[in-house]
Amino acid sequence: MRARYGVPLGITAVAAAGLLYSAGFEARSFRLRRVTIPVLPPGARPLRVLQVSDIHMVSGQRKKQRWLRSLAGLRPDFVINTGDNLSDPEGVPEVLDALGPLLEFPGAYVFGSNDYYGPKLRNPARYLLEKTQSRHGLNGNAPAVGVVHNPWEDLRDGFDAAGWQNLTNTRGALKIDGLEVELTGLDDPHIRRDRYEHVAGGPSSSADFSMGVVHAPYLRTLDAFTSDGYPLILAGHTHGGQLCIPFYGALVTNCDLDTDRVKGLSRHTAEGRASYLHVSAGCGTNRYTPVRFACPPEASLLTLVGKE
Repeated sequence: MRARYGVPLGITAVAAAGLLYSAGFEARSFRLRRVTIPVLPPGARPLRVLQVSDIHMVSGQRKKQRWLRSLAGLRPDFVINTGDNLSDPEGVPEVLDALGPLLEFPGAYVFGSNDYYGPKLRNPARYLLEKTQSRHGLNGNAPAVGVVHNPWEDLRDGFDAAGWQNLTNTRGALKIDGLEVELTGLDDPHIRRDRYEHVAGGPSSSADFSMGVVHAPYLRTLDAFTSDGYPLILAGHTHGGQLCIPFYGALVTNCDLDTDRVKGLSRHTAEGRASYLHVSAGCGTNRYTPVRFACPPEASLLTLVGKE
């Protein structure tokens, strides 16, 4: 009996322990990524930018809400929210409450697909299948049918009322201690709502510094920002791979970005130009797959400094 059932029972026990760890501990083990990026004019004083992304708020996630509120203690110069705040149609009040202290700072935002639509239960193996077939989002996949529509307008109105700038296929600007910071944003490429032609032309000559902001780091948007001369692009969406293999890394990015750049700071080149790309692994998960492994949830404190 032991010889016959020992191995399967052992595998089951290991799998159960892994599931318990990834759902019960790591998915709630919030971290802060700190990165320094040399993109400002030489001699400019450093700017501290807090990037929050992929909150995927589900009603009742108290620990996540407390952690998000605590980020205000970092005292950033401004905040960038790169989308996917919701994973529950009832989650808007809790998102606005959790981000309440951060809404006191200057900020800007773009939305992701999960802000517009509620999540659907799907087999995680489909992400691997779509990767092998180069199908992501609406790229080659049929449009979603029967999806839940989230009250994204309420979320937008809450952000706007606090003074955060809506970067949906448009430009914005912040003035921080006399430094003119231009922000150029796109709606979510994952559901083909991006309209780069509305913002094309590169940084304004009047801006001291310009950056691109988008939810999903699809190559067409990264190429457009980079070839237009933006020195920095911020994105989210990937969850850092969410379920990663220790000492190997992510298996998927849920877009056409390569897995080597699934999170953190990297370089992107297009038409002979180069930009810094920072991808946040985000601090949440789809409500139907509330697990993370070898990829803890995060926010990012980006310190922008002068070019050498």
